Amino acid sequence: MDLSHVHAGVTKRKGKKRVGRGIGSGHGKTASRGSKGQYASAGAKLFSSLFEGGQTPLFRRLPKRGFSHETWRNKYHIVNIGDVDRVFAAGERVDAASLKSKGLAKGAADGVRILGTGEVTKKLSIVANHVSKSAEEKVKAKGGSIEILPKPKLPVRNKMKPRKASND
Repeated sequence: MDLSHVHAGVTKRKGKKRVGRGIGSGHGKTASRGSKGQYASAGAKLFSSLFEGGQTPLFRRLPKRGFSHETWRNKYHIVNIGDVDRVFAAGERVDAASLKSKGLAKGAADGVRILGTGEVTKKLSIVANHVSKSAEEKVKAKGGSIEILPKPKLPVRNKMKPRKASND
């Protein structure tokens, strides 16, 4: 056996079906479109997968009410102060990276919120986007410190400078 016989009879690409080339071709006259009907003429498009045969489509039957903040809502890791006290040693810095390394915060988020459930038994240094009043009181009672991270700056809406009035 030599390499000239290995691919004999195997075509890499199937040839394009040439339609409308006379009756003798087998695909002549109506060019395999049948006689008359919606899809027999040129430019006819098949319906989309959402078409339900004239029945009102599902997306039009469902009520469209309300509003969603999901496009701009920030996702925060919410951690209770009791869990922080249980996992961290006295004097340690508690921030987003250390919470992830200790397993209290999983996945992606825009920041950290510390809530006041639980007790504080040691001095902690907390850096977060938000700390509840009860958590803040508990941490400060034990001599700990709290640093609130600043919110991101809002985008500048109007960058257009006002036109100078012409004195014509």
